[in-house]
Amino acid sequence: MSRRFEGKSVLVTGGASGIGRATAKAFAREGAMVVVADWNGNGAAEAAAEIERVGGTATSIAADVSDYASCEAMVAHAVTSFGGLHVAFNNAGVPTAIGGEFEETALEDWHRVLSVNLNGVFHSMKAEVPAMRACGGSAIVNTGSVASLVAAPGMAGYVTSKHGVAGLTKAAALDLIRHGIRVNAVCPGFVATGMTAPVVADPQALGAIEAQVPIRRVAQPEEVAGMVLFLASDQASYMVGALVTIDGGVTLA
Repeated sequence: MSRRFEGKSVLVTGGASGIGRATAKAFAREGAMVVVADWNGNGAAEAAAEIERVGGTATSIAADVSDYASCEAMVAHAVTSFGGLHVAFNNAGVPTAIGGEFEETALEDWHRVLSVNLNGVFHSMKAEVPAMRACGGSAIVNTGSVASLVAAPGMAGYVTSKHGVAGLTKAAALDLIRHGIRVNAVCPGFVATGMTAPVVADPQALGAIEAQVPIRRVAQPEEVAGMVLFLASDQASYMVGALVTIDGGVTLA
């Protein structure tokens, strides 16, 4: 097993489940000291305990990325726990209600999705950067989506939030590279997680999804985690502001 992140402090938001949890475990296997942050504090603690049971180093904190003060607290926890912050994976996100006419989009859903999926990434980065600069810089990876690149009907809030993550990633990448901080994003397609479990458990719905994917299956969280670790590593040292699609070919059509 590679130890690309030996001695590095890594913060993962949305780390209690799905892509975040798989990525936190992957970082730990490669030597990182991992801070698992999630609004579900119990889930974050369980993920950190799972890492430690197999010999990794991890701690956890309950964090609401829609609240900037909460993001400051999670970064302070990383610095206090591990002496600094080298890598951040800003992954926390929420789904949206799907379907209906545009004008039927609920204001509450719109504001909830934007506050977590877009504002939450900005809040996280704003809090992370001073600590990362103090460590000499490293890498930030944000979670976008295929919805960062293309639209879908009945998903105005989600598509807007993820297009925003794409733009924020590019803008921050230009601003931060002079400080030695590389910023990139992963853009997954449909991934089998707790969030998508109802669809995965329905053979008819799953079949309809898979029929639209050229590779004819949905992704597993570990497949996204592998790309996150690559982007955060020195192997991706010349990648700045990239939006890396992990979608089984969906956006090729």
